[in-house]
Amino acid sequence: MSPDIVWQGIVNGLAAGWIYVLVAVGLALIFSIMGIVQLAHGEIYMLGAYCTYDLSVQFGLNFWAAMLLSALGAGILGVILERFLFRPFRDRFEPCLIIAIGLILVFQTAAVVGFDTSTKAMPSMISGLLIVWKASLSWDRLVAILAGIILISAIFLLLRITKTGQAMIAVSQDAYAASLHGINVDRVSAIAMAVGCALAAIAGSLMGCIFTIHPYMGNIVLTKGIAVIILGGLGSIAGAVIGGLILGLIDGLVSVASNATMATIVSFTMIILVLLFRPRGLFGHD
Repeated sequence: MSPDIVWQGIVNGLAAGWIYVLVAVGLALIFSIMGIVQLAHGEIYMLGAYCTYDLSVQFGLNFWAAMLLSALGAGILGVILERFLFRPFRDRFEPCLIIAIGLILVFQTAAVVGFDTSTKAMPSMISGLLIVWKASLSWDRLVAILAGIILISAIFLLLRITKTGQAMIAVSQDAYAASLHGINVDRVSAIAMAVGCALAAIAGSLMGCIFTIHPYMGNIVLTKGIAVIILGGLGSIAGAVIGGLILGLIDGLVSVASNATMATIVSFTMIILVLLFRPRGLFGHD
């Protein structure tokens, strides 16, 4: 491969990787604090993309304002889902799995009824191309990389320097002990779900600008998100970041060298090899 093709693959991979990270970090937050795998997370990602599309295309709203409103709406939806559906079954795998599967069917059906099954194109965040080392790089991909870095940095700051973040860490380590110290576990769970859903909505909006949106777009990204947190280590935010970037770069580089199918094969082969030697993932704790 020529250097410009490699550079193109790296940028494509980083853009996809940071979007995977946004989805995976939301999944990791929800899993570590609530003890559930939110399988409908991909549908929140899909609904976020459609909400941004509708606000920007149908109502003529600025893309950035539309994406922020979409994230806000997804956060509110997350609080509602946590309070009325997931909270009664916290740390119980089977009921939460059934609820999540039901939500997948409901949200996908709602998207099909509301927007039909045809693919739709999101308006670009910033139009035009940037030429770097003979490679043509879309501003949408570069903005997705920057947005991912900013948002994940904000999550790390939230967890490290705020009382809410410290409470989230405490609950993720031992919810019962945290409650004995006066931490409202229900409130922390609602915040985790809201943040996770907001990140998913933003990720869907960013990916929609790079590719297209359709009612089943959440299926692929959910698979990638779960693969990322398994690779990085369940519940590890740092692991989700590293795992997402690794899978993103594999997708970007292998796709330009071969095809997307081969990229998927390489990604999951690498995950299997890592788990053979590190069953808890790269950053998982024993």
